[in-house]
Amino acid sequence: MLSTNGHDDLVDHLVRSTPLRRGEAARVVMDVLAYFDETVDEFVRRRHRELRSRGLGNEAIFERIAEELSRRAVAPPRLSQRQLRRIVYG
Repeated sequence: MLSTNGHDDLVDHLVRSTPLRRGEAARVVMDVLAYFDETVDEFVRRRHRELRSRGLGNEAIFERIAEELSRRAVAPPRLSQRQLRRIVYG
């Protein structure tokens, strides 16, 4: 059985409130936790790659990433485009 690291109550809730079976609900919980465990640097690099693959240019990408960061569950401090570039390119 997939370990939910103490989130069995959330898994139980998903099983009761959705058509998911227990194993599926546990995987959803672990995926969501992993998503929110992503560091700011990891998030910026991942989103840059994803948006770049869609053909967006850096100016549009960095504006969008800055906006998305402000809506994260625990929003980090606002980063300038220069700081975002430094995360991506070093």
